[in-house]
Amino acid sequence: MNKKRITTFLVVLILVVLGVYGVYQKKGNGDGKGILTIYGNIDIRQVQLAFFDEGRIKRLLVDEGAIVKEGDLLGELDDARFKAVVAQLESDINAQKQIVAKMHAGSRPQEIKAARARVSKAEAAVKDARITYRRLKKLSRTKFVSKQKLDDARARLDMALAELDEAKQLYSLVLEGPRKEDVKASEARLESLKNALALAMEKLRDSKLYAPANGIIRDRILQPGDMAFPERPVFTLALTNPLWVRAYVPEPDLGKIALGMMAKVTVDSFPDEEFDGWIGYISPTAEFTPRNVETPDLRTRLVYQVRIYVCNHQNRLRLGMPATVQIDTTKTVRQRPFNPSDICEGSSS
Repeated sequence: MNKKRITTFLVVLILVVLGVYGVYQKKGNGDGKGILTIYGNIDIRQVQLAFFDEGRIKRLLVDEGAIVKEGDLLGELDDARFKAVVAQLESDINAQKQIVAKMHAGSRPQEIKAARARVSKAEAAVKDARITYRRLKKLSRTKFVSKQKLDDARARLDMALAELDEAKQLYSLVLEGPRKEDVKASEARLESLKNALALAMEKLRDSKLYAPANGIIRDRILQPGDMAFPERPVFTLALTNPLWVRAYVPEPDLGKIALGMMAKVTVDSFPDEEFDGWIGYISPTAEFTPRNVETPDLRTRLVYQVRIYVCNHQNRLRLGMPATVQIDTTKTVRQRPFNPSDICEGSSS
């Protein structure tokens, strides 16, 4: 009987343990109160900084380890050729402005007077040629003037009439001024030069390299005197705020988390300090557990990568630090902006 009682007791004890374990699994693999605990490493976003145009590097103002802020000047190219292009285009624009102004102003009073004088001169020539021709025509009837002289007089009259017509046409053009098509073409040329100047000014600005965000210079790849190209990085910038923890969640726990859910992050270097974080990314595809996950029972499982963003106050967190993340799955999801930089704005990096 004692053996039966002991056996019954052991069976009941095992059932109780299994039941507690089942409740534990349903509520989370943390402290049994809906706290999901996952493990990962601190990861840092990096930016490869390069000049937008090619040229020889004139100077670089920072070295590895330098803390920079958004908008800080990091380096410059030799900008002599960029300035020369700008100066040439500015000169061309000034010349073209004078041409456009001349076309809009029309003909000068002196030009109009000169054209009118040419018309008067042509009219006088026609009058004289007509009188001569009529006189010779009368004399030709009395045989005192040869037929050749009469023909020459007629030719001079026709020539004078043609010159008069030409003078009148030129006078009309002077009064009317430049053609509308010529004015528009001149204005279009001016606009094209202005656009070219804007592009040249942009290239001149691109000869300087600025920090796109707050961070730390991790690598200085090129040196003054090197040739820079858009596809050739000069610096590697680590964006240290915010950081994220790259962790992995087993498939059974995937339904317990959601984007924007708050989390607490701890690292071994600061065991008594908790860093506030939130879930900013959940992978849509599964993968095998990475080798660096230390929990043996997770090595062969399919997991989903998640990123827990965390503000790096006082620059305490470093790339590669092992981190423990605790997510309270019972709390309502708190919606976060899409850009995590907006959340940590103002915190020191």
